[in-house]
Amino acid sequence: MKKISYLLTLLLILTPIAHVAAQTQPNIEKARKNVAKLGVGSKARTTVTLNDGSKVKGYVYSAGDEDFVIRDRKTDSPTTVRYADVKNVDDNRGHRNAMLAAVLVGAGAAITLAVVFGSIAANER
Repeated sequence: MKKISYLLTLLLILTPIAHVAAQTQPNIEKARKNVAKLGVGSKARTTVTLNDGSKVKGYVYSAGDEDFVIRDRKTDSPTTVRYADVKNVDDNRGHRNAMLAAVLVGAGAAITLAVVFGSIAANER
């Protein structure tokens, strides 16, 4: 009976450790895939969130098997980031808020024009 309780206790202790170790590898592969999708060069703008919560902004200058280099757009200073330290990779290629605002303004203008022309057509009858 004691052996079973020791075994169950050991399993309860080791399960979370194995879970954390299993999650680390997919995060590395996900980071590699996202950096590869961005490409390299001044148009590969990104914001990388690290596991410690800090963020690195810039563009991907080069990418290797174990790490990649991000250069700051203003100072052009390089920062080497290991894939194992990456929590999230966000692309900054388009200004999402600006595009959303442009779409909403365009839709509002189209609705306003439709109402104006609709009321003019109704008055001419």
